[in-house]
Amino acid sequence: MSKDLASLRQNRATAYDALIALGTPEAEADQTAFDAAATNVENLDRQIKSMERAQALKGSTAVPAAPRQDPSEAGSFDSFGEQLLAVARAGNGGERDPRLVWQSIGAASGQNEGSGPDGGFLVQQDFTSELLKKAYERSDLASRTRKIPLGPNSNGLRMNAVKETSRANGSRFGGIQAFWTGEGAQKTASQLQFRQMDLRLHKLTGLLYATDENLEDATSLEAIINEAFEEEFAFKIDWAVFEGTGAGMPLGVTKSPALVTVSKEGSQVADSLVAENILKMWARLWVRSRKNAIWTINQQLEPQLYQMNVKIKNVAGTENVGGIALPPVVYVPPGGQNNNNDYGLLMGRPVIPTEFNSAPGDKGDIVLMDLKEYLMIDKGAAKKATSIHVKFITDETAFRFVVRIDGQPVWESPLTPFKGSDTLSPYVTLEAR
Repeated sequence: MSKDLASLRQNRATAYDALIALGTPEAEADQTAFDAAATNVENLDRQIKSMERAQALKGSTAVPAAPRQDPSEAGSFDSFGEQLLAVARAGNGGERDPRLVWQSIGAASGQNEGSGPDGGFLVQQDFTSELLKKAYERSDLASRTRKIPLGPNSNGLRMNAVKETSRANGSRFGGIQAFWTGEGAQKTASQLQFRQMDLRLHKLTGLLYATDENLEDATSLEAIINEAFEEEFAFKIDWAVFEGTGAGMPLGVTKSPALVTVSKEGSQVADSLVAENILKMWARLWVRSRKNAIWTINQQLEPQLYQMNVKIKNVAGTENVGGIALPPVVYVPPGGQNNNNDYGLLMGRPVIPTEFNSAPGDKGDIVLMDLKEYLMIDKGAAKKATSIHVKFITDETAFRFVVRIDGQPVWESPLTPFKGSDTLSPYVTLEAR
């Protein structure tokens, strides 16, 4: 709907109010005023119908959804902010910049962003690629996962993975086994066993409204939008990697059936974290994950990590007296003499406080995970589109962002070791205390 049509409808509403205010004509002068007011309403009705008819014709012929102009033929925008200003000018009735390209949404019913005055503009590819790239760079978890980009005609990934739940003879790699064989003896066959990992893209979307005042400054607007969505997308993707349900979103590490949960100590104080917890979690981590693993914690646990450097407490929370003390579990804080990293170190691996870990004392307040054993797929660059009409009456422009991703842990169950009874996993947490 254009500004002219909106103005006509507003004028019609005002004219009708004026007509009603005249009431029932009782004198010739009153009748003349009433007839004039009624004629004004009728004239406005005819103008509105004519304008609506013209708009309908324009929607079907004026801006075809395809073929689209190659933006490279008309040059490209120097910045995202410059493109947003061009969108605003076009939406407000100004000349359309030839570098703008319409977006077509064939599945939409009724009014859609495929053409004409209710259309949306595709955002330049290099700008959209940058948003997803920055979101990954800002993330603490997704940036460490194993990523597979998808091709243009794919909306998911189905791949074979080895079905291995035990390292016992006859179970490694789902059934492969080698035998010591004497000279001339018959060989014994064995067979791999596979399972299928099925990943399907899910949409992570964002919608932002910018006022006309925001749109007056391309640099300011670009900074606001990019900062907001890079942070928000990074947050939501990391949250999904940590505890996504797998329903309409990725499956998170803490929801994985392969998660190993270490028991608390027998007389452990509520909400506490003791050296025994750390040592036992480390012992349940799959050995090949030790070089890649990270600790994620609720930030409120940090004071207890520092205390492990000072003295060893027993499970009741008091200092050990007599007997053989446990070896100290040393937490190395960030920025110290022995650690120039951004994060502290525990058992030599980074300790990353997140907003996703549970409150102290709850299961999931500390998690040890190897995110190289987590697979993510994405469709590449984020899709961005803009529309001047969604919030037209409040002088706001809508900016829509869509990222399509999925992810899940590679492991489907903990692993029984070749010798020993405690299962191992790349994902380990501590039970509630």
